[in-house]
Amino acid sequence: MRRRILAGVSLCGLLLAGASFYALADGDALWRIVGGQCVPAQQAQGQPGPCAEVALQRGVAVLKDRNGPLQYLLIPTDKVSGIESPRLLGDGVPAYWRAAWQARRYLDARRGQPLPRLALSLAINSEYGRSQNQLHIHISCTDPTVRQQVDDLADGLKRRWRQLPVELKGHAYWARRVDADQNGDPLDDPFRLLANELPGARAEMGRYGMAMLPARFADGEGFVLLATRSDLLEINRGSAEELQDHDCRILKP
Repeated sequence: MRRRILAGVSLCGLLLAGASFYALADGDALWRIVGGQCVPAQQAQGQPGPCAEVALQRGVAVLKDRNGPLQYLLIPTDKVSGIESPRLLGDGVPAYWRAAWQARRYLDARRGQPLPRLALSLAINSEYGRSQNQLHIHISCTDPTVRQQVDDLADGLKRRWRQLPVELKGHAYWARRVDADQNGDPLDDPFRLLANELPGARAEMGRYGMAMLPARFADGEGFVLLATRSDLLEINRGSAEELQDHDCRILKP
């Protein structure tokens, strides 16, 4: 009993230490860049300022992240806190994931040549695994080990959620297939797929991190949508960004 109590205390200490980091981080820094610089610059001068793009009609901005040579962020031009925001499940919401996938062209341009489709991924962290209180989707390279794991499992995935038989980065994930449209973009909205189809998710969206990896199935190309739920006992903050590799080792020979 005493060992379990000590283990629990140690676990809580580790989590609180991590929570302190997020608490100390300036959670509004990203919004001040987008809402305070990029959007006003686009409105006044027709230029996106420090952002790579501001598409006011589409409601999105693209910003180069300071971490990694190729990582970019897709960010709403309106104030949206994160995955927990009810606005994401309302009517008339911009197709943020589709816009993020289309924004991979900025990674191509920065690299000087197109990235292989299967090298890329999109990710959003849970409310408890992020440092910024403005919705942002990470556009970056996929961790090579994760890429191989998903490839091995892809043909067994259906258009419904199932828990993967293996952990990714030491954490449990649910997965489902998402089809691509005629342009190669995701056909369905991942936020709605999570809220409407994974039991219990709608009531606690903020606890989930999500990632979307392009995939090649036996009957064509599509995507694998992944979701992980933050869990105190499992030391899981719901940071699906863990599936990415901002150093882009997957591009190295």
